[in-house]
Amino acid sequence: MQIIRKRIVTVIVTFCIVFAAVAAFTFLSPTKYTATAELFATYTGQSDAQQNSSEMSSGASYLSTQIKTYPQLIKTQAVLQPVISDLNLDMKASDLAGMVTATNPSNTFMVDVSVEASSAKQSADIANSVANNLSEQISSALYTDGTNKSPIQLSVVQKAVPPEAPSSPKTVLYLAAGVVLGIIAAIGAALLKDMINTKVDDTDEAKELTQTSSLGTVPRSEIFDDTRPAVVGNTGSREAEEFRRIRTNIAFLNPDARDHGHLLVITSTEPLEGKTTVSVNTAAAIAEDGKTVLLIDADLRHPSVAKSLGIEGHVGLSHILSGQASPRDIVQKYWKPNFHVLPAGKRSGNASILLNSQVMHEMVEQALQQYDYVILDTAPMSVSNDAAVFGRLADGVVMVVGKGVAEKKELESTVQALSTAEVPVLGYVFNFADPKKIHSKNYYYYGESAPKGDKGKNKAKDKDKNKRH
Repeated sequence: MQIIRKRIVTVIVTFCIVFAAVAAFTFLSPTKYTATAELFATYTGQSDAQQNSSEMSSGASYLSTQIKTYPQLIKTQAVLQPVISDLNLDMKASDLAGMVTATNPSNTFMVDVSVEASSAKQSADIANSVANNLSEQISSALYTDGTNKSPIQLSVVQKAVPPEAPSSPKTVLYLAAGVVLGIIAAIGAALLKDMINTKVDDTDEAKELTQTSSLGTVPRSEIFDDTRPAVVGNTGSREAEEFRRIRTNIAFLNPDARDHGHLLVITSTEPLEGKTTVSVNTAAAIAEDGKTVLLIDADLRHPSVAKSLGIEGHVGLSHILSGQASPRDIVQKYWKPNFHVLPAGKRSGNASILLNSQVMHEMVEQALQQYDYVILDTAPMSVSNDAAVFGRLADGVVMVVGKGVAEKKELESTVQALSTAEVPVLGYVFNFADPKKIHSKNYYYYGESAPKGDKGKNKAKDKDKNKRH
């Protein structure tokens, strides 16, 4: 049921296609009528003399053997060609054979001749003609050379009458079958698509694989292409509200830390899942609430925080860890006095050694004494194990799961690896979600409340506030 609910569009489309195909076949199929004539076979022997019981038993056995061949005999030219001549039918014997069927009900000496035709009268006329010609062939020609009497007599006991209703198509039956077939095909398509798809597609899958709760769901939006976080450049947008929601949920992760700040380690399984976007916007949302925040780009292999914020990033964490600079010289203020950013600096070939050094640990500990929140944007777990190392200091990590990017097996393996390292996943942020599927009923509160004239003013004010120091 979860898969069906998740693949509801596939289910509906598949059902509609299958049912429409069955309905089209039903209503476009030509109407057919079936009429049936019945014959009865008797064994009379070669003479009119009275038969004893032994002869009657042998005759019944002989008749039972012969009558089984009549359903095939009825399709021969010897039986059908006279029918074509009698009724002036414009068809060949092979064509007529496709319209005629004969059956011998079990344990009887009856032969049922059925004909399916485009009109009720024609089906009855052909059925009666076929029955008469089969009777003539059996009774007078097939078993005699013209001098003796046929030992088998085939008599018409029930003439065919024009049917009152068509036999095909069976509209109700076909449509009911279409519904059943549509349901089966729809469920099968949903299951198949779920099996084939190896990517995480919704927050329920992310919850199941990470075995933890959601901190928030971030929609795919062009707002994040801006160098300003959503709460800075688009304060009333639904994206900004979602990061405020994430800020609130993060506040409950470590509520008892009083003597120092909170260390928040943000990572992902694969690159391109949007962990830097989540880190930057989360840090800005926390700073908006008045908390002091230090955002550290701890991904020395692929630095991206400075580019994301549009700030200078050539000098940063790598210079501090290699002893070339001090934090006081490099940490930059951004947007608000309580929001500080430490870029990664230049890429380092020995990133693991630097990040696991005593200098790094001491710097983080010192930062926790000065800031309410220290947020580390670390490398993806598929690239390095840095997040697990810092996760031990933070008592866990926050996973960013990108819709259509994260591999199910890789995410599951990442969570298991963190569990083995005794680093719990504190929560996950589902990124790149379909905007129409998250909190849709609340969207009208965001982004459209300000008059158009005010939006320009607010934008100008935001630019003034966004001076970098």
